[in-house]
Amino acid sequence: MNEPLSQKRTRVLVAKPGLDGHDKGAKVVVHALKDAGMEVIYTGLHKTIEEIVKTALQEDVDVIGLSIYSGAHLPLSKKLMEQLEEEALTDKLVLVGGNIPRRDIKTLRDYGVTGVFPTGARLDEIVKFIKERIEEKNE
Repeated sequence: MNEPLSQKRTRVLVAKPGLDGHDKGAKVVVHALKDAGMEVIYTGLHKTIEEIVKTALQEDVDVIGLSIYSGAHLPLSKKLMEQLEEEALTDKLVLVGGNIPRRDIKTLRDYGVTGVFPTGARLDEIVKFIKERIEEKNE
């Protein structure tokens, strides 16, 4: 039986782009989102931006979350946003988390990133942020 549109589970893609090999934080976020009732697809380590965009398209996700600890958050996020524009996927919420210096948050938002969650962000804040933005988008 199909769920009514208002009951559709939020689909979230959590991805680890580039050479970053640290995924403990990403896995913790994945579990928190699942516990909050979201459907989560985790890409695993070392994905290219092209692979992430392709997966987002194939999986028809509502949210794309990048977990980045390597310090490459600015070029990776910029490339992601450019690729999403090329594929006409600009309706997706894009979140970036990990080792993100506060000084880079404005730049990420200028690229079009919806939400930025530096190391230490609370899981309930991430869940609340996604739920509120999805609700706004569906109104």
